[in-house]
Amino acid sequence: MSVWKRIAAFFKRKDVVFSGKRYFIDAMSAMAQGLFCTLLVGTILNTLGTYCGLGFLQHLFTVKLGHGAGVMVQFTIGDLCSAMVGPGMAVAIGRALNAPPLVLFSLIPVGFATNALGGAGGPLAVFFVAIVAAELGKIVSKETKIDILVTPIVTVLSGVGISALIAAPIGAAANAVGTFIMWATEQHPFIMGVLVSVVIGIALTLPISSAAICAAFGLTGLAGGAAVAGCCAQMVGFAVMSYRENKVGGLVAQGLGTSMLQMGNIVRNPRIWIAPTVASAITGPLATCLFKLEMNGAAVSSGMGTCGLVGPIGVITGWMNDMASGAKATVIAMDWIGLVLIAIVLPAVLTWLLSLPLRKIGWIKQNDLKLDL
Repeated sequence: MSVWKRIAAFFKRKDVVFSGKRYFIDAMSAMAQGLFCTLLVGTILNTLGTYCGLGFLQHLFTVKLGHGAGVMVQFTIGDLCSAMVGPGMAVAIGRALNAPPLVLFSLIPVGFATNALGGAGGPLAVFFVAIVAAELGKIVSKETKIDILVTPIVTVLSGVGISALIAAPIGAAANAVGTFIMWATEQHPFIMGVLVSVVIGIALTLPISSAAICAAFGLTGLAGGAAVAGCCAQMVGFAVMSYRENKVGGLVAQGLGTSMLQMGNIVRNPRIWIAPTVASAITGPLATCLFKLEMNGAAVSSGMGTCGLVGPIGVITGWMNDMASGAKATVIAMDWIGLVLIAIVLPAVLTWLLSLPLRKIGWIKQNDLKLDL
């Protein structure tokens, strides 16, 4: 057997698969789940505690950071959740890559270190570093009689070592891209409103993670508002457009779950994607130009749409944050009208109207949008 065949056989045995699907679909989707369970949940709990008067969510836990005297820091439950965003993402990525237990647990410090070193662009740095560290850990896993030492040491040293070299540059690059997109949206709200809304909306329906993309680039402000518009257009649009095929179950599964459920139908008939995508091209600039809809909550919320109503909740959280900082005096009626129209009403009405001529000319046929629910 040739050297290359032996290497290929070894990688196959170790389940190390160099695949775009595994890294950019499976791992990125898992990363978004890690973000949701830490940063996003923490943000939601803090918002509920602050503005709904829930005392147990406002309770402060005093935690010592560092050895010896250390530094005493106070955290709410939400703060503690948000502090674990790096480990949460890294472990989620490791699980998507089928990492064995010792590798999976060793990714906890790798994720923490990488996110901290990556700064504002930490999530993107965690994505790359966690993949490399997980694969290296898998390669050495159970190859020695002292696996309990070798596997964690290799995983942690490789992960933290690589993060020391590339986390800061990757984080800075991601932050720069996000800053440019947000600046461009401020300068050209109509054009960028269309582009951001359509691109992020499409990413939400594709088997990749729009939430992870928004978090990686830190998309907030007007650009975040456009992203919310695009994601809501896809989710609510598909839910309403396919109601005749999927009834209430489909309405809930897509409207509060994910429009990704339609991906199989899109592959069979790409024309069913036209109506929600055109709707996103309309609601995006309306969000940026007319309603000045901004997402100033957690950036990950920009890419969540109406999944669990996380997108709208993120916008509301941003309002509260802005009022607390003095950047916003109060929430006016136009804010609420804009949010409801952009997130729910317009996606539903526009997609339904746009789908009617498509059905009439036969581009969308009966059961083209049918889901196996």
